[in-house]
Amino acid sequence: MFNWLTVRFPCFLFLVCLTIFLQGCQSNGARAPVSNIGERGKAHVVQKGETLYAIAWRYGLDYQRLARLNRIRAPYTIFAGQRLKISGVPKRSSQSKSEKSSPGAPRPQPKVYTKKPTAPPAKAFTPSQLVWQWPVSGPVLEKFSLSGRVNKGIDVKAKAGSEVRAAAGGTIVYAGGNLRGYGKLVIIKHDEAFLSAYGNNQALRVKEGQRVEQGEVIAVVGANDANVEMLHFEIRREGRPEDPLKHLPKR
Repeated sequence: MFNWLTVRFPCFLFLVCLTIFLQGCQSNGARAPVSNIGERGKAHVVQKGETLYAIAWRYGLDYQRLARLNRIRAPYTIFAGQRLKISGVPKRSSQSKSEKSSPGAPRPQPKVYTKKPTAPPAKAFTPSQLVWQWPVSGPVLEKFSLSGRVNKGIDVKAKAGSEVRAAAGGTIVYAGGNLRGYGKLVIIKHDEAFLSAYGNNQALRVKEGQRVEQGEVIAVVGANDANVEMLHFEIRREGRPEDPLKHLPKR
């Protein structure tokens, strides 16, 4: 006589084992696909047309720090599909090995304050040694702000088709349209500390690796997503955005 139990029991046992295995994988936390890791700020997968400078710009990092983190040497060549670490720079230990307490030694006592310690004074702004000029002529529509409605540069009103000029001499390290929110973008490296960016362009007039002088035409003004004709202009020192109005000459 045919016994269904002898057939069903092994199948049932297999399904139980499979369920336990899958639950174990979920509890251990399966790794997210690489394409999703960059969204969490852990890593970035290089896309076609991107440069190290553009990726550093996107995440607000100094390109030299990003290069060191990923052991990339000058001229900072990267490849499509390459995975770059975005975070994870080791912090300096507050104590050197010689300062660390040996086993059995008394632990240092925490400081006791009689009054609330005052915050260190804000670092004074230091003008760059570069001489800057306005990339376009026109009123400022939106000023620099890192709080509230964040704007990491300034938005300057200019008629579409107007010429965009380099605010200072340097080398083109990015010329493309892969950075979301910037439209067609040009990034110029001026020295080891300063970069400038020109966004919302209708067309580009330069190529990566090209050397440009101050005042040279690098792009043509376009419009932003709201169809406002303007140029978005940024200056960054070691990856950190600074108010361009503090660097540009007064009008």
